[in-house]
Amino acid sequence: MPATPLLSPRTAKPVDEKLTLNIGCVDLGQIDLLVQEGFYANRSDLIRTAIRNQIATHADVVRQVVSRKSIVLGIQQFSAADLAEVQAAGQKLQIRVLGLAVIAPDVTPELALATIESLTVLGALHASPAVKTALVGRLL
Repeated sequence: MPATPLLSPRTAKPVDEKLTLNIGCVDLGQIDLLVQEGFYANRSDLIRTAIRNQIATHADVVRQVVSRKSIVLGIQQFSAADLAEVQAAGQKLQIRVLGLAVIAPDVTPELALATIESLTVLGALHASPAVKTALVGRLL
């Protein structure tokens, strides 16, 4: 089975994550009305806009927490070569990411365990099932 691509080939951006949410009939009807009246292209457009507006409203809080907790904002990638350097230096990583953390397919569960002390991801973690299973006790 081929691996799911991490980047969209046409836009060179991370593949979007899907969310499922439950919404009341009245709220859904209002969303549909706004779409019908041309304020938004579709339901997803309205929901994405609402999420972006809420994130913008709380941008100062996000910046403060990212700074205080030493969180990487965006995409952080780790290859086997990166982790081998960490291992050679006798160090362990405390990974904190708000966005997307990518542990490359060439990273073995053994290398991940030897080099990753803890892993906190607010967003999405892309790693092989074996690496995810190996790190399950280190996920915060």
